[in-house]
Amino acid sequence: MRRTLLLALSLLALPVQALELKPFSASYTADWKQVPISGTAQRSLEKTDGDLWRLDFEASMLVASLNERSTFRVDGDTLLPQRYRLKRSGLGKGKNIEHNFDWDAKQVTGEDRGDPVQLPLNRGLLDKSTYQIALQEAVAAGEKSMSYQVVDGDEIETYDFRVLGEEQVSTKAGQVDAIKVERVRDPTQSKRQTILWFATEWDYLLVRLHQVEKDGKEYQIMLEEGIVDGKAVRGN
Repeated sequence: MRRTLLLALSLLALPVQALELKPFSASYTADWKQVPISGTAQRSLEKTDGDLWRLDFEASMLVASLNERSTFRVDGDTLLPQRYRLKRSGLGKGKNIEHNFDWDAKQVTGEDRGDPVQLPLNRGLLDKSTYQIALQEAVAAGEKSMSYQVVDGDEIETYDFRVLGEEQVSTKAGQVDAIKVERVRDPTQSKRQTILWFATEWDYLLVRLHQVEKDGKEYQIMLEEGIVDGKAVRGN
């Protein structure tokens, strides 16, 4: 009994395994089912000054554009968002969102489509971009179900995910082995659907995303080419 207790205490004393992020850049084709013209999308992660990381996503086509940026720090196995901004135009009403994460004051402040945002900030809270990196790392670690607290507009929402299995994705870079992940929603509360595919041999880079909005509009991005930690993505 004593030996078991000592072993448990020693395990608790082990340092937290730090996340080892790898920079990446990827370009995608972007398709809206309701619009007959394909667009493009770019997604990248890079380390900037000091211990800051920056995640960017841009999508554009003839009638719409979206720009999203998040800056964050890594503290052990936890991502600490610093600033998030989103700007969307076209396809209906435009949207502008900005969130600032003040870890000293334990507050999130900013704007959501012109309305002020003020929310409590606790360790583990993520923004709508950074949670994707947390999800990518969780899938890489072999987790099968994941849950995140995410600042969504002027609220804090729970995002739940589950792994559906393995699947090959046909991309312009070749056939890529991937893990298929679904965002879990209550079908009685939301008709939205989100499916993501992460490449197993390329540090779980996002290679495909399929989204169905509550009004039935469909959106998809599919990998064209990518670079992970300085190496070009090559499929089978």
